Amino acid sequence: MVLFDIVEGLPQGKTLDIAEASPVDNFDATLTGANDYADIKGADIVIVTAGLPRKPGMSRDDLIATNAKIMQSVSEGIKQYAPNSFVIVISNPLDAMVTLCQKITEFPSSRVMGMAGVLDSARFAAFIAWELGVSVKDVNAMVLGGHGDTMVPIIRYANVNGVPVMELIERKYNGDKAKAKEVMAALVKRTQGAGGEVVGLLKTGSAFYSPASSAIAMAEAILRDQKRLLPVCALLNGEFGVKGYYVGVPCVLGANGIEKIVEFSLDAEEQAMFDNSVAAVKELVDSMK
Repeated sequence: MVLFDIVEGLPQGKTLDIAEASPVDNFDATLTGANDYADIKGADIVIVTAGLPRKPGMSRDDLIATNAKIMQSVSEGIKQYAPNSFVIVISNPLDAMVTLCQKITEFPSSRVMGMAGVLDSARFAAFIAWELGVSVKDVNAMVLGGHGDTMVPIIRYANVNGVPVMELIERKYNGDKAKAKEVMAALVKRTQGAGGEVVGLLKTGSAFYSPASSAIAMAEAILRDQKRLLPVCALLNGEFGVKGYYVGVPCVLGANGIEKIVEFSLDAEEQAMFDNSVAAVKELVDSMK
């Protein structure tokens, strides 16, 4: 494993810290800290986190000009030294940065993807679990669309081991459908603003652990050919009525990267939210041109 950064000493210190935990956590791995792109030569997977983090009051979109320059440099390094790699982009604004990465590397779109939906879905599931007082292990929830305030939590299919979440919330509030809708609306709003909530608390950075876990889930699905169905920021070619843009949709991840984009029917409300989210992605990507 190679940790790369332009700041001398930073990746070396991080890898040393991780390596010294190996006897405690019982893992054997070769870890290297690097400041030269040549050290990523032959990488199977590259996870890109490069870019400035948000500060309180900033949206992900506010980072586009600065992070686009960083992404250009990173993508050129990947193209030169890891031409056969799969690339998972985490950098914000996500939908624009993964678009730029794919254009610069010229890799097949099946090998360049963005991590957003796994994280957003995890946040949605966590909030549902906390509201209902159930284990997060039993909550299934999915968030689609762009990685921003217009993201689309799919309420209709959210469930706790098959039991619809809305039915459980209604039961919690004695069959009060209006109250259940109000509670779900609050969960959706919190999900859409979850990244900003963390930024507001940290003040000097953005989320670390949940994005990392989400990216590793995607990497493991590819490396171990798990065929997992995960919400992934993928380049669409007509799926869901979108062509030529990276948007968060359900995908099967396996040894060939994005092996399949899984379409399903959206109701009128979901479609309207999805279209709105896609429009925001298009505006952001087009501004970068």
